[in-house]
Amino acid sequence: MSDIWFRTGEATVLAADGQFTDAMPEVLIGSVRGPAGHAFASMMGQVQGHTRMFVVRDLNQMVRPATMMTTKATIHTLEYVDLLGGVVQGAIGDAIVDALAEGILPKDQADELCMIVMVWLDPRCAEDPNLDKADLYRTNYEAMKIALERAMTGKPTVDELIANRKTIKHYALDGVVEY
Repeated sequence: MSDIWFRTGEATVLAADGQFTDAMPEVLIGSVRGPAGHAFASMMGQVQGHTRMFVVRDLNQMVRPATMMTTKATIHTLEYVDLLGGVVQGAIGDAIVDALAEGILPKDQADELCMIVMVWLDPRCAEDPNLDKADLYRTNYEAMKIALERAMTGKPTVDELIANRKTIKHYALDGVVEY
């Protein structure tokens, strides 16, 4: 039985200039027998505008730990679904398998854990005739690896958050709130 009960992580990797390919995955990792497993099972089925899918690297290549992926933005077009279920899903899947290979995720617990990943895919990607799919892959792969490592190591720590409370602020607050 897994001793990993409920771990969370997130990361942001920014797009190349002129692209809308920023990646911001948020991940929940936990035992299939605990609250993460319950949430995972509850996600089976679809919600209009928010596609849920198992993460697969390709046909017949579902990753372990079993991972459910869903969007943070509402899906309106088939082009968006194609990017989400193609480049983004492939990048997320490759990052998970590499995290297993590198020891970020424990291989011996791969069947005892499950993960839920919320991904950001900017709706402008589906409409961009100059979309760089390689950059979309890069940002999602890198961000997922960082999010997994942060989840498994408890980063940032409470002490780190307190230490940088006055020096780091949310980017949307620039000019809105003085510190």
